[in-house]
Amino acid sequence: MRQSQINLLHPQLPADHKKALSAGQLYGSAQGLLLAKAAQQHEGPVLVVTDDMATAHRLEMEAKFYLGNQHQPILHFPDWETLPYDTFSPHQDIVSERLQTLHQLPEFKQGILFVPIATLMQRIAPRAFLEGNTLMLQTGDLFDIESWRQRLEKAGYRNVSQVMEHGEFAVRGAIIDLYPMGSKLPYRIDLFDDEIDTLRTFDPETQRSIKTIDSIRLLPAREFPMTEDGIQLFRQQFRRHFEGDPQRSFIYREVSDGNLPGGIEYYLPLFFEQTSTLLDYLPGNTMIANVADPHHGADIFWQEITERFRQHRVDIERPLLDPQVVFVPVEDLFSRFKQYQRLQLQSFEQEGKAGHINYASSIPPQLTMNVRRDKPCEALEQFIDSFDGRILFAAESAGRRETLLDMLRQHDIKLTTVKNWDEFIDGDDKLAVTVAPMEQGLILPELGIAVIAEAQLFGQQVMQRRRRSRKKRDTDAIIRNLAELSIGQPV
Repeated sequence: MRQSQINLLHPQLPADHKKALSAGQLYGSAQGLLLAKAAQQHEGPVLVVTDDMATAHRLEMEAKFYLGNQHQPILHFPDWETLPYDTFSPHQDIVSERLQTLHQLPEFKQGILFVPIATLMQRIAPRAFLEGNTLMLQTGDLFDIESWRQRLEKAGYRNVSQVMEHGEFAVRGAIIDLYPMGSKLPYRIDLFDDEIDTLRTFDPETQRSIKTIDSIRLLPAREFPMTEDGIQLFRQQFRRHFEGDPQRSFIYREVSDGNLPGGIEYYLPLFFEQTSTLLDYLPGNTMIANVADPHHGADIFWQEITERFRQHRVDIERPLLDPQVVFVPVEDLFSRFKQYQRLQLQSFEQEGKAGHINYASSIPPQLTMNVRRDKPCEALEQFIDSFDGRILFAAESAGRRETLLDMLRQHDIKLTTVKNWDEFIDGDDKLAVTVAPMEQGLILPELGIAVIAEAQLFGQQVMQRRRRSRKKRDTDAIIRNLAELSIGQPV
């Protein structure tokens, strides 16, 4: 089989960009496959709208896998992970990811952007804010420590003794450590007199330098300005939205003093004359791919917004902005969708009408390996014998791949190792294995292709995902299945 055969899964996009295509019978990871193919075909970005963040993450992993060697950029715009009108602010790493994505979007000509519907309903900073508050530093530039200290503090960066997280900086003589938003690593700036001598990345855990670079980009530390002009505009708009003495409000007093109280993000519209939405960052040739029923998810989220507004609006210390000011109403958002080409993805079968296409995909059966049986791999062996086609196993990591190879080899099931999806499709091996953190596999009967994820072999897995810097010990992740243990292994 060759890649051209898999291209049969390309959606036939309608000529009229205002019409919508609906695709059904997309079971298992078939939705991720179809999104990958749509991104390759469509001459513009593909905005994938999901019900929740978990679905967005799953589809992102699937799309990355099925894109194979195609270097299509994949972005995601994370949620704040706070409740509407919460008194807590999002984690700095989340803000960093959001700012990094917003910074990339003006040059995002083709690829996939994943976003949950609730996040898409948030009003955000206009593009001009990021464009006007992004700075560059290069070796050889003049650098006045005191003026930069003030500039960084106004941009929302925190002066600390040791840099560990995004949005922090530290000054130690002629050395400045800085962890910019959107950066994977912090930077160390070495000065020679008042000139930047060297720029180096370093490990925040060990504080050891890693490598020398020529320049760094500084994004603002917040999604709103904490400059004198920004604070002044906040004060003006606060008085415009809320009656009575503003000094009675804790939020007003704190921002006036240059502080950032928890939950200040839900007062973001007060820092701008006009806010934007994520759609304002995307070009007109964007295709919106709705997964399942995001309209239902939007309705539920709007009910949550209005209920929390009703419960907490009378708080004098923390008065709340009307929901329409902070969020985009459901009908307003979906009316904007009509300006774009749309692709609706569903698992169930669609009615046979114009613009409705069904793909005969299915999910592989549960092939659990049970060490208590005389034949632990009996279900898998039966599936291999009965399936008239080629099978690709997806392991979560390189280590898991080697474990799977050893286990199956003991039962005379030999797999060929391939780098990715494209190498498997372009080859002719009956059984192969690759590294892909997939939660679901799929079967394409017409093409004679099956993808089996670890969940089909070992039960529901605890995926090895790094949730930013929040590390949790999970006993299920230490020993995932007793079937993995063999004599001689350390425990």
